[in-house]
Amino acid sequence: MNPPRTGTLAVPGATLHYETLGSGPVLLLIPGGAGDAGLYAGMAPELATRYTVVSYDPRGLSRSPLDGPADTPRADEEVPVWSDDAHRLLELLSPGEEAVVLGCSSGAVVAVELLARHPERLRRVVAHEPPLLELLEDPAPHRALFAEVRETFRTEGADAAMTRLGEGLGEGLADGPGPQPPAHPTELPPEIREMAVRMHTNLPVFLGRVLCPFSSAVPDLAALRSVAHKLVPAAGRDSRRQLPLYGPAARLAELLGSGLVEFPGGHLGAVESPKEFADRLLTVLDRPDR
Repeated sequence: MNPPRTGTLAVPGATLHYETLGSGPVLLLIPGGAGDAGLYAGMAPELATRYTVVSYDPRGLSRSPLDGPADTPRADEEVPVWSDDAHRLLELLSPGEEAVVLGCSSGAVVAVELLARHPERLRRVVAHEPPLLELLEDPAPHRALFAEVRETFRTEGADAAMTRLGEGLGEGLADGPGPQPPAHPTELPPEIREMAVRMHTNLPVFLGRVLCPFSSAVPDLAALRSVAHKLVPAAGRDSRRQLPLYGPAARLAELLGSGLVEFPGGHLGAVESPKEFADRLLTVLDRPDR
């Protein structure tokens, strides 16, 4: 298959780098954590046999610079603004046509917001493990952990913050709530290896300006209930005991009566098991509307 086609889109306050592959209806892939368009490189070729696969670098990450000098002080990133960015991409690449969307981790938070605000543009949205802590029965301990991680980043740096995040989330979760730089990037395929390097550079944005505001976002359940048939809350089979990652998706499914769908792997299933994850995604997208 040919390499992805690349382009840029000017949005208020930033310029987005995006990539497209394949042909057919648009499938927008929204990355999470410190990830960018390369996060889905392992899945894109299979998905592109059926869809025009669109992936992009969120604002402030990798090749999507914010306007103004690089040393300009920045406020926390905002879920509605990132949702607007995704909507502008759809308006550019899928004008007048319904699209389907996959968001993972913090990208799933954006996907849920996108559906609540622009349901007419979307046929189906798969939200894989959005860390929407406020949906949990007791979000306080997890909210406190993420606040501690951000403070550790500010006082001790990214490495110490990632260590604290892994400790706080428990064994097997050193990668945190969102795809993070792999420990051994040289063992990865070239396209993922390139992204891993960029992810290290992106960590300050994720730890300092995304982790806390995105995990504390409150979804518009009233808006979502009327389009619950379009939303697929999803989680990895290996995440079942990991409450801040699996729990919000399960709770969202319960509140909307939409049913939880499990995917192969855990929080990083799209990276660690791309073929199996892509196969499951295609099956979910083929499901008849309820």
